[in-house]
Amino acid sequence: MAENKEQRYRFSEAPIWDLQRTYYEEKGLNAWNNDQVPQYITSNPMIATAYAEMIFGFLQDRAGKGDISETVTILELGAGAGRLAFHILHKLCEMRDYAGITLPPFQYVMTDLAIKNVDGWRNHPALQSFIQQGILDFARFDAVHDTELHLVVSNTTIRSGDLKQPLLIVANYFFDSIPQELIYVGDGKIFECDVLIEVPENSNKLNPSEALETMTLNYEHRRAPRYEEATYPYRDVISLYQQELEDSHILLPEVGLTCLERLKQLSQAGFLLLTADKGDHRLDNWKFAEPPQLVVHGSFSLTANYHAIQHVFEQKGAQILFTTHHYKNINVGCISMLETPMSYVNTRLAYRRFIERFGPDDFFSMKEWTDRQCDTMRLHEILAFWRLGGYDAEFFIECGKHISNLLHEASDEEMLDIQRGIHIMWSSYYEMEQRYDLALDAGLLLFEMDIYEDAKLFLEISVNADEEELVPTVLYCLAICSYELGLEEEALKYTREALVLEPEHEEALELLKCLEYSDQGN
Repeated sequence: MAENKEQRYRFSEAPIWDLQRTYYEEKGLNAWNNDQVPQYITSNPMIATAYAEMIFGFLQDRAGKGDISETVTILELGAGAGRLAFHILHKLCEMRDYAGITLPPFQYVMTDLAIKNVDGWRNHPALQSFIQQGILDFARFDAVHDTELHLVVSNTTIRSGDLKQPLLIVANYFFDSIPQELIYVGDGKIFECDVLIEVPENSNKLNPSEALETMTLNYEHRRAPRYEEATYPYRDVISLYQQELEDSHILLPEVGLTCLERLKQLSQAGFLLLTADKGDHRLDNWKFAEPPQLVVHGSFSLTANYHAIQHVFEQKGAQILFTTHHYKNINVGCISMLETPMSYVNTRLAYRRFIERFGPDDFFSMKEWTDRQCDTMRLHEILAFWRLGGYDAEFFIECGKHISNLLHEASDEEMLDIQRGIHIMWSSYYEMEQRYDLALDAGLLLFEMDIYEDAKLFLEISVNADEEELVPTVLYCLAICSYELGLEEEALKYTREALVLEPEHEEALELLKCLEYSDQGN
């Protein structure tokens, strides 16, 4: 029987962080396939629209200050699968074109630690138009060490002081996934929390995900005077914790804070941070906090300490916006480390309208409910929620079968709204490896609606994307679409292809007779 081995580490230096890094470097964009690493809650069209509104408000505020010549750099940290960036740019360009007002130019820069991700984004079909417009670039960025950004498309480097405009930073599911310190507060003193990691003897043979799942973490405290020294850069927040907390384990985001300080140096005008994570900004939520437990999902995540980030930058003059109500699934914040942050009225109003009043966390709570209730919803209710979520593909997939069942009672107006929604959804669809074929589901629904031209378009996209897995029924539907559109040669081709795969397909045999008879008549 194999014995387990136990080793002791300072929390921020534990091997869990190397395993996290290795996992993403090895997997690249495949880490997010079929939601192995969660991404929907922080990268759906709803949250992207909220961010685009705040970014647009920021661009308006800069224009109002007369700063319209220099480019605003929008830097996404830990851009992951790339879906959030795509949705933000799609919506931001749509707003820019619709408004028709003078704004400063902008450039979005997607970053991540894994070079495989950078290469994957650069070649992703959905991002090509933004690259060609010159508004999207990419960089590998290590949050622990890097002080500059080398952009791979333009082959330029952003160094300290290069940016005239404030840097706009987007950081979703970022601060919970980078190294953090772990301290314990008790009797007014600060203790370092060391982690004792127990691993099976064969752990060196496991891949990173397996190794993380088999680890057992225990914690021990030791006095840590460095946090209480006057020279410690975050002494103010430590002092507050000593005064206000008791018997509390605190994740201290030293790496996150120093990362923001390094990024701040890139601009002569400060930064605006838009961030979303499972993390608390209220001190009360850290009282009597238990030691952290890893949430493993291929990689792992912890809880982000937004309170520490908020406190540190408030002391430096930043304005911090978090919702006045308590969050359930994801906490969305806006940190304005800018000169006269209150003068950024459009940015603040956008946060009020799209986060505070009803935001991504509220939407996700509603989506969890609709996912459970979809089969009981009426068509006009489904359409309303689909619109609210920005014609989200995942909601369409969830409710597609039920929409099909409701078509017999749909009004002409509802039919038109479904058709329009499908086209909007497809125009803002960011393809990832998923369990579903969106083009196929859209095409089959349109086929049921007798909208043959649109059905043919989507079914052909599906067929062309996977020619090795052709389905006779889909080919038969394409034959019918072609026949109804007067494209008899194509109808004959698709019918014969269907019969090659399924020679006894009765409907295809009947259609073949009809087409051949028609062909003879001509």
